[in-house]
Amino acid sequence: MNKLHVFGKNKLVSIAVASVFVLSSTATAKDVSDSVIEKHRAALETNTDGKGFGPQSPRDIDQKYGTNLRNFGFAPNRSQMNLCNIHFHKNAEHKGGEFTTYAGNGDGKGKNTGYVYNGTLTDAQLKPVKNKVCGAKGDPLQSGDTLEVHFVYSSAQVQPGPTLGACLADSTMNPGLRVEGQVFVLANDKNAIDFRDMANVSMVNGYSQAPNVPSNTGVPIEYLGSTTGPSYNEKASPLQVSWSVRPEVAVVDINSVDEWCKDNVFNEDHAHGVRNLVQNPKLLSPIN
Repeated sequence: MNKLHVFGKNKLVSIAVASVFVLSSTATAKDVSDSVIEKHRAALETNTDGKGFGPQSPRDIDQKYGTNLRNFGFAPNRSQMNLCNIHFHKNAEHKGGEFTTYAGNGDGKGKNTGYVYNGTLTDAQLKPVKNKVCGAKGDPLQSGDTLEVHFVYSSAQVQPGPTLGACLADSTMNPGLRVEGQVFVLANDKNAIDFRDMANVSMVNGYSQAPNVPSNTGVPIEYLGSTTGPSYNEKASPLQVSWSVRPEVAVVDINSVDEWCKDNVFNEDHAHGVRNLVQNPKLLSPIN
């Protein structure tokens, strides 16, 4: 009997044609309590209230309300900037579109939290892989996992390289920064997107670019925000970033992600943790 699989909080729900449900846990450890996340949010409020920090990320891209008054101009189109870094987070940091299912609170340090793909994959696509995909930090990826990939661009004259430090230059004190966010679901499927091709870097009209990034995953939501990552759960990021996040999820071949993690100019070999979703309107910009 063929099955499709719906992704829900901390579990896979296998839906057979005869409406028989089979549950299998994907969580490896018990989530921290809600009170831990509430303490993070309270600390973030205390450490930012009245301090002049700009709007933060990640956010719910389906929710447009925000009252942060630190306004700055949107960075140029990515075609007029240099791609400086590509990295990804396990589970989506943003919420919205086709990734609104909460993965859980995780370990309170950015692991096993965030949002996951709402859609379905087949049995064949969910077949486990034997390799420890991108497991340099001890948390390998598996078929069915959700990734949020960040393609980071800078207005500075820079080259693609490791960490966000590659986006800064001594000659440009305040470069414009833009992040193109795309959410993927990993499938054991050679016919899915090849991550190596999609993340290929080449020169286009004098700028470093990733010309194969999907452009058919919905109209991107653009907003003013910041850098992300769990190190900012209790403090604000001071960097100003123009965001463009597409609401639809693309399917990528997990085997190609494995190969990319073994050899890429960014020295990326693992999935990064997830920052708590920013919900405080004082830390969010309005989305037009």
